[in-house]
Amino acid sequence: MSRPGFVRQDVWVEVVLHDHDVLTWLTAADAVRWAGEAVDAHHRGELVAPARIHADFGDGRLVFTTGHLRGSWFGYRSYDTFPGGPGAQVVVVQDETSGQVRAVAIGNELGPRRTGAIGAVAADALAPPAAGIAAIIGSGTQAYTQLWALAAVRGLREVRVYSRDPAHRSSFAARAQRLISGRCRPVPGARAAVEGAHIVILATSSPAPVIDAAWIAPGSYVTTLGPKQQGRAEFGLDVPDAASLLVTDSLDQIGAYHPPNVLAGTRHRQRLVSLGAVRAGEVPRPGADQISLFFSVGLAGTEAFLLNRLAAHISAARRS
Repeated sequence: MSRPGFVRQDVWVEVVLHDHDVLTWLTAADAVRWAGEAVDAHHRGELVAPARIHADFGDGRLVFTTGHLRGSWFGYRSYDTFPGGPGAQVVVVQDETSGQVRAVAIGNELGPRRTGAIGAVAADALAPPAAGIAAIIGSGTQAYTQLWALAAVRGLREVRVYSRDPAHRSSFAARAQRLISGRCRPVPGARAAVEGAHIVILATSSPAPVIDAAWIAPGSYVTTLGPKQQGRAEFGLDVPDAASLLVTDSLDQIGAYHPPNVLAGTRHRQRLVSLGAVRAGEVPRPGADQISLFFSVGLAGTEAFLLNRLAAHISAARRS
């Protein structure tokens, strides 16, 4: 980990983290706990989390997600969408009163692990308590960090992985095996993964539906991380049709998509509720035979929230 030091004479950087530091210090259990705290703080109005903003450069964008924990800090994450990415993301947390930089994270590990942690917070609130079989459609970074965090809240005895490339799904299953005590195995089709699963994770870049709602068992929990805009979505409207409860981590972000979110203009948009409301008990959790669907859109400010907690944890550990 980089030593604390002056970047400018008037700005003290307390902690600078790189990917190695995140991998060394951030456990799935801590990430899920802190993400839950962030979701709850946002629901109480303590974490201000506006929709993403961006600067358009023609061949790519510089995107910012910002957050403000009232009475404590403000911060942001920046990342680019230029061809050939991803370039290193930057997360910054600054003290609310002094403006001094508390912590900086440079690299590509904190962002997807934050997303995975939010996914596990949602799964813990919505998935059956005894859920033991998970289906993962996709074999990229987001699929991996979803499983990394999910294993902290559910004891998985089987994980089925499907993606279009047989080599990718096989290598993913081999790498992900260490995350769970049960078996992680590749399967030859999406249907073979989904049927009979208690938890279904969609983590693809597909602009077209990758599953059929008829494959989803009653009582299952489904999360979607990939495209979810009109004309470009990894699921069809048959999935929200089948779900009794529709949940998202950011209603503000859902409303800010362009093109609009796939639910815009449908009766389902009015059914969408916040994850914070579910955790607060303001929205009943799904019944034993009800399907729930979680729209993971990335609650702004959660990267900074996790960085602030992680930096404090590392500093305390190094002092002890």
